[in-house]
Amino acid sequence: MPSGPRLYADLAHLWPLMSPPEDYADEGARLRSELRARLGPGRRRLLELGTGGGHLLHHLAGDFDATAVDLSDAMLAHSRRLNPGVTHHLGDMRTVRLGETFDAVLIHDAIDYMRTEDDLRAAFATARAHLRPGGVFLAIPDDYVETFTPPHIAHETRRSGGAELTYVEYSTDPDPGDTEIETVYVFFFRDSGALRVEVDRHTTGLFPIGAWERLLEESGFAAERLDYPFSEHGAATYLWVCTALETA
Repeated sequence: MPSGPRLYADLAHLWPLMSPPEDYADEGARLRSELRARLGPGRRRLLELGTGGGHLLHHLAGDFDATAVDLSDAMLAHSRRLNPGVTHHLGDMRTVRLGETFDAVLIHDAIDYMRTEDDLRAAFATARAHLRPGGVFLAIPDDYVETFTPPHIAHETRRSGGAELTYVEYSTDPDPGDTEIETVYVFFFRDSGALRVEVDRHTTGLFPIGAWERLLEESGFAAERLDYPFSEHGAATYLWVCTALETA
């Protein structure tokens, strides 16, 4: 996972304004319903890998005993403030091992930062290592080779108190022969009348749907691909609901 994106370091203060927790309410309700249907009643244990600022987890933490892992100290600081009842750990979803198991493991769009098949395999191995028998692994990438049409351009303006943020997002695929795409963000941030302009670059992974199916199976999961109506880009998005297969 790259360490370079400024949004998770010196620009992390923009995250609550760029993508506020209330934007995740409907998505949180869908995931809560899916987990309840798979796990049954009771207060279950949930691990989120790549929690970011904890904005999605905020809508699940009231119903689950939650643990959160992220690679960014700055983003974990946001999540700790928003989700004081959640246990937080600094760690890489490819390598972290907490020495405990959970009823469910969730990786939201942070899975996009897996840039190679080996990265995906490592993240799937982490999920499986933390699942109890019969547990559920949910994964929600943003894009696939079949659904990504470059260049993708989006922009939005957000305001809160005296602050205003306008961001422009430009995503493209410089080399269709590899498994990476690039996104450039330009942030126009105005606070107390002063305007700052910042640029940030992100490199993320892009894989065919078939590669997801194959890698999940190779990692010991039986996977269902469900329609998921929460795309940021307007393209088809899917929720992968996975259960660990018993080893021989």
